[in-house]
Amino acid sequence: MGYYCYILECNDGSFYTGWSTDPHRRERQHNSGRGARYTRLHLPVRLVYVEEQPSRQAALRREAQLKKLNHQRKKELIQNNNSQ
Repeated sequence: MGYYCYILECNDGSFYTGWSTDPHRRERQHNSGRGARYTRLHLPVRLVYVEEQPSRQAALRREAQLKKLNHQRKKELIQNNNSQ
């Protein structure tokens, strides 16, 4: 089983960061209103960044790191990932 950190871009341009074993399923859950409270208030959301992690613990640590990034740094991370 894989573990992933992901970033969703919300309708208002804000970002939501989380972790999951299936980020595409999680995106569907968020968009159906069964995700986090934050995303329910900022629908629809779009999956813009996914990063595989070796373990659940690593995914949780990386999620915490990503959440500490400011909006501009998250934007740069997403752009750099999409240009590869």
